[in-house]
Amino acid sequence: MRIFPRRALSAAVATISVLALATLGPPQASAASFYDPPSPLPAGSNGDVIRHETSTFYVDPIKLIKADATVQRIMYRSTDTHGSPIAVTGTVLTPRSAWHGTGVRPIVSYAVGTQGEGDDCAPSKALAAGFEYEGPFIAGLLARGYGIVVTDYEGLGTPGDHTYVNRQAEGHAVLDAIRAAQRLPEAGLPDDGPVAIAGYSQGGGASAAAAELQPGYAPELKLKGAYAGAVPADLAEVAKNLDGHYAVGFLGFALVSMNYAYPELNIPALLNARGKQLFEQVRTECTVDAIAAHAFTQSSTLTNDGRSLVAYLGEEPYRSRVAEQKIGSLKPSAPVLIVHSALDDIVPYAQDRDLGRTWCGKGVKVQFSTSLVPTHVLGAVRAYPEAFAWLEGRFAGLPAPVNCGWF
Repeated sequence: MRIFPRRALSAAVATISVLALATLGPPQASAASFYDPPSPLPAGSNGDVIRHETSTFYVDPIKLIKADATVQRIMYRSTDTHGSPIAVTGTVLTPRSAWHGTGVRPIVSYAVGTQGEGDDCAPSKALAAGFEYEGPFIAGLLARGYGIVVTDYEGLGTPGDHTYVNRQAEGHAVLDAIRAAQRLPEAGLPDDGPVAIAGYSQGGGASAAAAELQPGYAPELKLKGAYAGAVPADLAEVAKNLDGHYAVGFLGFALVSMNYAYPELNIPALLNARGKQLFEQVRTECTVDAIAAHAFTQSSTLTNDGRSLVAYLGEEPYRSRVAEQKIGSLKPSAPVLIVHSALDDIVPYAQDRDLGRTWCGKGVKVQFSTSLVPTHVLGAVRAYPEAFAWLEGRFAGLPAPVNCGWF
């Protein structure tokens, strides 16, 4: 089993990428017509490729590091929160080097963390422009010889709002992305080989949700494991932490998502003029924009009656819809690695520990890893080598480590 010590390089490139993002802003929309789905959608199955085109992947925003891979931007069929067919875009990356591991080349479906709500925030656009802040981790996966598929999720690039941290929509998009990568001849990837899922933060939630949904939604996939870092497993708890936080814009993303997935909630009706302005603004913002524009805003200043939005989320009809997003009610059939810093400043650590314990109680092979690296961002970098090694073990056929009862 090969281990690639890239932690220092990954951290440096990640820092450069984030600083460049803050300075230069998000990439502007390109090839907009690619993201417009045909209407009606062509008949087919979940994961069928609707269209594709050649793309590229730069690891850095200065475009000094170009991935040694063939890259295809794709549009594929998936399903939304309610099971209705939708078109989702994404990117498939195939290393140009030969696979030297056991069996055929594996595929990793990588679920990115928070990108924002605007169409310009789509990972497929960011990867091509060198603006994807998780590019170093994706490059690390490519260096290990895996085929990679990165979903844009519902509504990033494509019409409609992005269903941010929506359990079913994200899980479906992640799983159907694997099917699309397997069915795309230009990718040259096995159509029945081993697969894994990985993600951190929003991506950790999408990875965890996909792992739970896979036995019923995509049972044919040979899922070897799922790495889920800093999972926002309980949105009610995450929302409490974000209100008045420097990352309160993420709470705005979630409100836009809930309103789009469940329009009967009519969330804008709760908002005053300032709240409505913020709601419309975050619909077009990417991560850095939202942090800069809305840091430390108290949601009580955004509502008609001065109550916090968190208080509303604890009442019906909002409480039931938030509860639908909770991860842990289903049982993944594959091993899971959860990595979380006890000093995470965005996603509360305790709700991830509870998720791990819940899965353990269901008989899932869980490895729960606690770090003491401060902040949510540095926790992601700290998790890189552990996630790489764990994924390598699953594809090598080694027994999955389990520490249930010890955390």
